[in-house]
Amino acid sequence: MNPPDLLARCLGYMPQLLDGAITTLCLSAVAVACGFFAGIFIYMMSASKSRTLASAARVYVSLFRGTPVLAQLLVFYYVPSGLGWAIPGVVAAAVGLSMNTAAYQSQILGTGFRAIPRGQIEAAQTFNLTRRQTLWHVEIPQVVALTLPALVSEMIDIVKASAVVSVIAVTDLMRVGQQLSSVSYRPLEVYTLAACFYLAITSLLSLAGRGIERRVARRA
Repeated sequence: MNPPDLLARCLGYMPQLLDGAITTLCLSAVAVACGFFAGIFIYMMSASKSRTLASAARVYVSLFRGTPVLAQLLVFYYVPSGLGWAIPGVVAAAVGLSMNTAAYQSQILGTGFRAIPRGQIEAAQTFNLTRRQTLWHVEIPQVVALTLPALVSEMIDIVKASAVVSVIAVTDLMRVGQQLSSVSYRPLEVYTLAACFYLAITSLLSLAGRGIERRVARRA
């Protein structure tokens, strides 16, 4: 193997792999953000005094935690098509990943909500804050600080899980790798580079999470 030729080929793969990595990042960011807000809602349902809402939340979490992400994506992609509603693969991927991570984030966020002293909620009520104001200005900032390491870990998991969206024709990093491999007939080189991109993304997320944790710890 000629090193200069290998380097030239790898550099030739880079632009397309970079485009795929950007798609992966954007898709993962949308999924994590939507899953965060959905996760709060699911936790609120599970903590509700209504047995119906609490049961619905438990079923939701069990369903999405107990089935493979790939199966969920295929359902979200092919069921609407079977009903005559053709939706883009990227939309199905965003919805599927968002709903999947919402189940996990509801459990992560729940530990944070339960760790907040009851006295703070009562103090907020004393100052005539509404339930929504208490949630967004008192509870959620503390919940995020308390669960930040687990949330970062879930974000990394979603980036890795997003590799399966290639099966529904989303041109993410893995899909680009498959396309380049089929054209170049050099799967080892292509997939090694794709793996390096995934490693770079997850490493940067981990470093960013640690930096935010240190900043939060200083303010505490």
